[in-house]
Amino acid sequence: MAEFSIDRFVDRYAGRTAGMSASEVRALFAVASRPDVVSLAGGMPYVEALPGRALLDVAAQVMRDDRTTALQYGGGQGHLALRERLVMLMAEEGVTADPDDVVVTTGAQQALDLLGKIFIDPGDTVAVEAPSYVGALSAFAAYEPRFLTLETDDDGMIVEQLEYAIVRGERPTFVYTVPNFGNPAGVTMSRDRREHLVALCREAGIPIVEDNPYGLLRFDGDPLPALRSLDPQNVIYLGTVSKTFSPGVRVGWVLADPSVVQRIVLAKEAADLCGSNLTMLITERWFSDDERWRGTLAQLVTTYRARRDAMLSAIEEQFPATATWTRPRGGFYVWVSLPDGFDTTAMLAAAVERRVAYVPGTAFYPDGRGRERMRLAFCYPTEDRIVEGIGRLGALLHDEEQLYRSLGGA
Repeated sequence: MAEFSIDRFVDRYAGRTAGMSASEVRALFAVASRPDVVSLAGGMPYVEALPGRALLDVAAQVMRDDRTTALQYGGGQGHLALRERLVMLMAEEGVTADPDDVVVTTGAQQALDLLGKIFIDPGDTVAVEAPSYVGALSAFAAYEPRFLTLETDDDGMIVEQLEYAIVRGERPTFVYTVPNFGNPAGVTMSRDRREHLVALCREAGIPIVEDNPYGLLRFDGDPLPALRSLDPQNVIYLGTVSKTFSPGVRVGWVLADPSVVQRIVLAKEAADLCGSNLTMLITERWFSDDERWRGTLAQLVTTYRARRDAMLSAIEEQFPATATWTRPRGGFYVWVSLPDGFDTTAMLAAAVERRVAYVPGTAFYPDGRGRERMRLAFCYPTEDRIVEGIGRLGALLHDEEQLYRSLGGA
């Protein structure tokens, strides 16, 4: 590719593209792929845990029994057998669903984009957690909303902030939340706050978009009710098999009211006509064997729990006393907060020089906040590598803290 080229279409692009920029998470993948770098950045599932022979058997069965269907165009809503299987998966978390109310999407990421397409007009308000999933912020931002940010703590979204905003006259188009082991903070919304959020939005007529990629990856404690189970009429539920099976099959879904489903199908057909029957059928076949998928899930939970424990122990030993961090009960991530004066964006180059990578906190705020914060992922590196990476990062943080104090910082 040429190093420099003139953009001959610069005066032809839609105005909404002006705000598009590369994701800080995506930009890190090239660095993180270096074998000498301990990547605590990307939230890549540990697909090595998937049994290779079983995967080959599943793919062979699909090609043997359903080859014509697998290789053909499909419907915009997704293969019915898979939708029935996804209903079964949602029941694992207490969500009752009908296959007719499910749309299969190309990962849950496409679902976020489709919801933005059908709900957001330029200037509309969208309420999001602060910090919030960078992929959702990017998907919604393409439709030019105004973001209403709602702070989080160890119990998830502080719902009172939404309540105060509604009293002030705010009427978000929808509220977006990742209530279970959220990305990036790893925190879980408490039961009281779930009930408060659902009641508040029902009364105000504000839809809730519940994104639940990590719900089955629980390490500690008892499951909490899905928002959808508390209010099936007002909650749009998103799911994915990326964390419990494979991100490579690109299978996510939306569960919503029939009127929403109809619009999502139309928007999806305009975007990609239909999903991949091949990967949908492979996914359906994988989850058709209870012993297979449950056994693999149990192994993933055990692996991720051990890696979380290794990360938390290493942080406790290696990070400055001025740092604080979340202690997730599931999922992929730990969220670290540093004192004023730290800039994790500016510090990243020095971290990579020390052969460790993370995601700066600014990626997860629509208003550029978060310079003193970082997301650390424990899902992919081994426990030894996590300890090694945290050691490198901890040494850098101590050096940065000493430098800041030598320059007259607090």
